[in-house]
Amino acid sequence: MARAGINKAVVSAARQAVIARGDNPTIDAVRIEMGNTGSKTTIHRYLKELEARAATQAVVAPSLSEELTHLVSHLADRLREEGATQVAEARAVFDEALAAAAQDLEQTRQRLAQLEQAHGIQTAALQAEAAERVACSAALQTEQTRGARLNQACDDLQTRLKDKDEHIASLEEKHRHARDALEHYRQSVKEQREQELRRHESQLQQLQGEVRQLQQSLQVRQQEATVLNRDNERLLAENRQAITQGQERQQEIAEQTRQLSAAAQSLAKVEGGRDELWRQLGEVRARLDEALAREYQHRRSIDQLETALAELHAREAAQRPAAEPLMEKGPAEEG
Repeated sequence: MARAGINKAVVSAARQAVIARGDNPTIDAVRIEMGNTGSKTTIHRYLKELEARAATQAVVAPSLSEELTHLVSHLADRLREEGATQVAEARAVFDEALAAAAQDLEQTRQRLAQLEQAHGIQTAALQAEAAERVACSAALQTEQTRGARLNQACDDLQTRLKDKDEHIASLEEKHRHARDALEHYRQSVKEQREQELRRHESQLQQLQGEVRQLQQSLQVRQQEATVLNRDNERLLAENRQAITQGQERQQEIAEQTRQLSAAAQSLAKVEGGRDELWRQLGEVRARLDEALAREYQHRRSIDQLETALAELHAREAAQRPAAEPLMEKGPAEEG
């Protein structure tokens, strides 16, 4: 098959140009005149057809109107072919650019949807971290209140323990006075020694029982104070751990805030790329409008040529009735 743009009209124009230069219209000469385009088989077939038509037309010389009609038809065919080729090329370029722009726009939309989804996830995580931070702060405040309460209880126990110590000292002082009195009674009242001794021993045993009870109570209080001190140390350790966790949460929130800012910057870049795609699409549309305008001009040129051709046909038809009587009169006079 012949390449796009190679037809009988193009071969005929190239043949006429070669003949006008005074050269022989061979296949190679015609192909060089057409810019080394088209297959030699197709050119040979068109040359044979043109030569056969030229031989047929040599019997009857064509009129000027027929040559003009042929030339105008040839020019109209070439204009149509060139216009159709340019429009097809412009449409192909526009379709390709439009498909690429649509693909880029779809990718941008998908990326934007992903960024919006990531932004939503980050926002939800940030809100959860903020809620957890509030809960930790409330728990920390509760533990601090509890620690203050335990410290107050520990102070109260220390005060009570001091009171017990003073009471024990007072009892020991009383015990010492009792023994002194007992010794005094032994020395002063010897005959009541046994009775007073039993009475004093009884009192001593009672006092010793009270002392033992007070000592046991003191041990219990000391054990309670030890337990309270241990609880206080544990609460202080938990308080320090809660403060450390709160600081870690604040660092994580700062990191998530930075990631959110980076996502916002990426979103701004995506929006800038989308604006650039719309601008390129506008340029492609402008080029398509220019190609359509050129096609419209070509169509107007073809319409003008067809109008001129119709006028030539009309003038030729008007001239024929006037020429026929002259042709009939000539042979009659010769007779």
